[in-house]
Amino acid sequence: MAIRSAVFLGAFLLTWQFSVGALQAQSVVLGYTGAGVSGTLRRVIEKEKIWAKHGLNVRSVYFTSGGVLSMAMAAGDISVSDSDVPAMLNLAVSGVLELKVIAVTINRLEHYFVVHKAIARPEDLRGKRVAVSGIGSASDITTRMALRYWKLNPEKDLTILASGNTPTRIAALTVGHVDAGLVSPDYVNRVLATGCCRILADLAELPMDYARFGVVMPTAMVREQREAVRNLLYAYIEGIQIFKSRPEVVFSVLKDEGIKDPKVAKEVYDRISKSLREYPVPEPKGIQGVLDSLPNPRARTAKAEAFMDTSLMEEIHKSGFIDRLYGRR
Repeated sequence: MAIRSAVFLGAFLLTWQFSVGALQAQSVVLGYTGAGVSGTLRRVIEKEKIWAKHGLNVRSVYFTSGGVLSMAMAAGDISVSDSDVPAMLNLAVSGVLELKVIAVTINRLEHYFVVHKAIARPEDLRGKRVAVSGIGSASDITTRMALRYWKLNPEKDLTILASGNTPTRIAALTVGHVDAGLVSPDYVNRVLATGCCRILADLAELPMDYARFGVVMPTAMVREQREAVRNLLYAYIEGIQIFKSRPEVVFSVLKDEGIKDPKVAKEVYDRISKSLREYPVPEPKGIQGVLDSLPNPRARTAKAEAFMDTSLMEEIHKSGFIDRLYGRR
């Protein structure tokens, strides 16, 4: 009888502790868009249960483009975005909602500019159709920036079509509905394997700092929910450390995403791992690079410092958390 009572009491205490932990978990609705890169990092975090480790109950919601993601943020349907810094900053400079970038996980352009095989040079894009996920999305902004870099006028020299996310753009490319489009590193081998297309340019090689992927949220959340925000940053930082130090976890995620060829998976892993930043603090140069690329006229006088908050990331860095993760302390 005593043994049964002890077992019952132990089970009760375990259940009670779990229930209390669940009640105390801080809920976050996280919006994301696109495929690959930031998505792979997020799935590593989910696979390793890093959200829960840091006291978070994160519900991830997918949106088909940065424009739709921005509308969800403006409406209050999501509290955090981790995928599309340019689209979020486009929303912020419009004055609809005060937002802050609190982390930049990748501070450069990361996609490939893929074209039909008949297109040999950037100038061959004149008169052609280029796919983006949506007008005003990060893929749209990035595409226009690359075109201007090549001395092409996005409004006059070609046609830009909103065709959806990366898999949709690939489908449009392979059947010939469009002639070019951005493709993320973990999808590029799929489109090349069809034989329809070639890589015109690796945008990562362009000489610029650009806050492409990162964590953005309303300023009020940074101010009023600092513990939850700090825990969110802990989870991202730890996810990056796992990504960089445990490739087998990433390979498992990539396999779930359909990348089964070990050689291709290694190429994707090496590229993203190299780009992910151990200390993902927002930097003025990368934020300004985004602001300067935005089509919104208000962005022309916008300054990076008005749209970034480094305080929590700096606190985490000073605490030694990052150094301990990487075994430097």
